[in-house]
Amino acid sequence: MFGAGWLNLGSLVLGLIAWILPVINLVQHNKTDHRNWVIFSVASLSASAISLCMQIFYTNHLVKIEDWSALMDTSSAVAFFATLLIVVTIILNAITLVLYYGKKLED
Repeated sequence: MFGAGWLNLGSLVLGLIAWILPVINLVQHNKTDHRNWVIFSVASLSASAISLCMQIFYTNHLVKIEDWSALMDTSSAVAFFATLLIVVTIILNAITLVLYYGKKLED
């Protein structure tokens, strides 16, 4: 399938995309065209989910090759950053939702 390095790199890139997309939404919230904000939010949440899946696949890879020391060394960091990814992604998308829903009420 994928090499372990690609899983980690892909997870990192998708995690960053999960944060960048709602930031783009927030920067553009004053523009007149508001149709794409839902697409950006769904893409952000999807990127976050795929990023977490890649980490699960990486953990599965470590189990298959029985690299227990790598699992013990990385499991706490993976759990922390997975939580951070989800929390920040939800907060950014919730702020976007509030801004766009409030703007729609004003229109």
